[in-house]
Amino acid sequence: MNDWANGLLGGVLIGCAAVLLLWSIGRIAGISGIASGVFAGARSERDWRIAFIAGLAIAGAVTMQFVPSPPRMQTGPTALLLAAGLLVGFGTRLGNGCTSGHGVCGLGRFSRRSLAAVVTFMSAAMTTTFVVRHVIGTPG
Repeated sequence: MNDWANGLLGGVLIGCAAVLLLWSIGRIAGISGIASGVFAGARSERDWRIAFIAGLAIAGAVTMQFVPSPPRMQTGPTALLLAAGLLVGFGTRLGNGCTSGHGVCGLGRFSRRSLAAVVTFMSAAMTTTFVVRHVIGTPG
């Protein structure tokens, strides 16, 4: 399958999952909100959240069984990875949601707040990529 076809199929599946979650139980498929809700709220709220996160992990594991040569994971120094994770978590809380919640579900609902968030994080991502690749000179 072509790279663009893989991306298209993945996008369609993500969209279908988001619509299914919204139509079935009326919840938005924002991963940061789902994950943080595992540790707070009623038992019934925890159950569907845990099932959703488990489904993400299982689907990824099953998919990798059908990929002939999976991409290699790039890693870096542990301290840098921890700092990056903390910054992503901070940005998710600051933006009141993550890329999946704002970019997929929020834009699909025509949310102005999500549009502002997507423009902000995409601008930050493009700026960071430019600085890392062209100013600092790290290969990408």
